[in-house]
Amino acid sequence: MNKLIILFVLTFLDFISKYFVKNTLILNQTLEINQFFDLVYVQNYGVSFGMLSGVVPYWILIIIGILVVILIMYLSLSSKKKLEKIAYFIITIGAISNIFDRMLNSFVVDFILIHYDEYYWPAFNFADIYITIGIIVLIVSFFIKSEENK
Repeated sequence: MNKLIILFVLTFLDFISKYFVKNTLILNQTLEINQFFDLVYVQNYGVSFGMLSGVVPYWILIIIGILVVILIMYLSLSSKKKLEKIAYFIITIGAISNIFDRMLNSFVVDFILIHYDEYYWPAFNFADIYITIGIIVLIVSFFIKSEENK
């Protein structure tokens, strides 16, 4: 499948899910799906898990995000491993999606809430899932020898 199509589909999925949550739920409203999973509308003004929220202006986070995307693209272009390139591509999609959201709203919409009993993971979104999957694939790629290194 063409990379541009994948980029568009995954970014659109992230965007439309955030749009739906933002326009359907009230801020901090929780909609229970089952005993482990809720939808919740959270405005994340920080970075991962809300860190630096209120400390760093959103436009600085946008600039940092863009610089990180440029660095990831450079790493992807200089990589010789196909799996590593795929990982960087997936991470880039997630980063671009969250940057776009922050540019539109000055915050990132998070809405997936996973929990067990009284233990809650911080809310996240599809872009965060893409970044996490990309990082896992990247770590796996470090342990796989490429054809060039054999």
